[in-house]
Amino acid sequence: MELNSILLEKAAEGAAQPQGSGWFMIIYLIVIFGVMYFLLIRPQRKKQKEEKKMRENLQIGDEIVTIGGIYGRIISLKEDTMVIESKSDHSKLTFARWALQSNLTIHDDVAKK
Repeated sequence: MELNSILLEKAAEGAAQPQGSGWFMIIYLIVIFGVMYFLLIRPQRKKQKEEKKMRENLQIGDEIVTIGGIYGRIISLKEDTMVIESKSDHSKLTFARWALQSNLTIHDDVAKK
């Protein structure tokens, strides 16, 4: 019986003492979200801003590549579309601006920066 009373006292002491795991868990979650932001979200937003800037700075005559792999030269620009002339057979194709993968033309104002 004495063993049972000792075990009950130890259990009561353990239950009465508060643990610091609540604060540790909150700090741990904040650190995890911070790491996720800096490793995943921030680089993706930076890449999206650079792509948006590239699409806004297009000029007629720029050599481009579409996301479908078509190489061409811009011959007309509108607000959300562009007309390109393909390199192989000089056919004219209309694309949405979001379909642009990269601009192969290097402009003087971009090279100075």
